[in-house]
Amino acid sequence: MKSTEFDEIRPYEAGEMKQAFEELLADRQFSKLLHGFVPWLPKGIRNGLLRLAFTGVKTPLDFQLRFMKPVVNYIIRKHSDGCTFDDQQLPTDKSQRYIFLSNHRDIVLDSAFLDVMLNKHGYPTTVEIGIGDNLLIYPWIKRLVKMNKAFTVRRGLTAHEMMRSSQLMSRYIHYAVTQKRENIWIAQREGRAKDSSDHTQDAVLKMLAMGYDGTPVDSLRELNIVPLTISYEFDPCDYLKAQEFQQKRDNPAFKKSKQDDLDNMKTGIFGYKGRVHYHCAQPVNNWIDELSGLPKKEFYEQLSLRIDRAIHHHYRLYPCNYIALDMLEGGKNNSSHYTNADVQRFEQYLQQQLDKINIPNKDVPFLRERMLTMYANPVRNYLST
Repeated sequence: MKSTEFDEIRPYEAGEMKQAFEELLADRQFSKLLHGFVPWLPKGIRNGLLRLAFTGVKTPLDFQLRFMKPVVNYIIRKHSDGCTFDDQQLPTDKSQRYIFLSNHRDIVLDSAFLDVMLNKHGYPTTVEIGIGDNLLIYPWIKRLVKMNKAFTVRRGLTAHEMMRSSQLMSRYIHYAVTQKRENIWIAQREGRAKDSSDHTQDAVLKMLAMGYDGTPVDSLRELNIVPLTISYEFDPCDYLKAQEFQQKRDNPAFKKSKQDDLDNMKTGIFGYKGRVHYHCAQPVNNWIDELSGLPKKEFYEQLSLRIDRAIHHHYRLYPCNYIALDMLEGGKNNSSHYTNADVQRFEQYLQQQLDKINIPNKDVPFLRERMLTMYANPVRNYLST
């Protein structure tokens, strides 16, 4: 008998895809969005073509390969200088399933690029992802992400609700990896590190360990965690993050609106990213037993530190990262990593991004320092390893 335990958070299953697709096409907001892409195509013809393209799509993986893969490849071609993937530290047996635990750069594309890279490199499936319900602000977004292998992470809960939600999500993740034979992508912390200084939250690891009755080591070993480093040469949302730093500095009670979240998603997708690189470290199972004798609190702290070191060590650093650090420190200690042309290009890029910020009492020196820090921190973290 099929379990209904995870119905409130899980992605769609095979038997639900066709109805979800029809509901998506019938959604007025989604229809308006599609019209913006192909305004010359009448709605009836457009929906007919989409239904034709949907023929044979039975599972979320089918949907990803038929619809999302071409879209993501287009984004890579149009809005980046290419995406590369290094999986040399993973076993050659590609039938294994993993939790890819990574730093977090883009709300939408971190996992989407990973899906395409896994497919390109011969892995049999992509990743399921956790997405905060704060981003599911329209019914069409919720339907689309559930068709695209996303499970829901509930936000804004009381302490009691948070515990129940975390336990349910942990049980689901264990079920997805061991029973459904899915990979999972999850960020090392809640939300993006706006200063690009990436550190794993112990709470994420504790949540992952909840869904198993054994020791934390046994629980996490079952998930086959792989630290994954994501390196973007340029972050299209850098100016939005800098802007938010000033807004919170000037008004500690400031909170982003739903429209702000949408703007971040859109900017991240369609903004210029330069070069993008994904690097898999060796699975933590190769060394996790070394920590098994530690008290629980210390175990999670040490595990987080080891994962951080793996993520920091595998940054792909670009000229802009070294330039930013030298600009902040007022020296040229890292000048062997860049040319005068690189400096000129980065200066122009910074100015273009700063010019996009339009807020009251715009503090340009502060905003510039925040942006430079975002690009410098990966170098600082790399050097610390």
